[in-house]
Amino acid sequence: QLQASGGGLVQAGDSLRLSCAASGRTFSSYSLGWFRQAPGKEREFAAAINRSGGSTFYADSVKGRFTISRDNAKNTAYPQMNSLKLEDTAVYYCAARVRDTATMKYAEYDYWGQGTLVTVSS
Repeated sequence: QLQASGGGLVQAGDSLRLSCAASGRTFSSYSLGWFRQAPGKEREFAAAINRSGGSTFYADSVKGRFTISRDNAKNTAYPQMNSLKLEDTAVYYCAARVRDTATMKYAEYDYWGQGTLVTVSS
């Protein structure tokens, strides 16, 4: 079971760190993805990390501003979001799949957590 948290209301230019916590003892078996869905838009890929945390990749829209990491001992992943923009406003979801490598394709994830809302104001 995945649980995303850490969302809130911030101003443009601020930083925010989300968390994705998982129950169970198999967290390190999953690669993880972060997706977001803005009002009236389709869900889109934001960032992903492989099982060990040694490989990450990002959507062009967040590259250089977002950093994803994980602590397998704590069963938690952390997307750090810096220099937030108005267009980053969305519900953010974490997802897991039983593969070493992550993917940008949301249909290829096995498990999803409930989202956490991030609102960026001017």
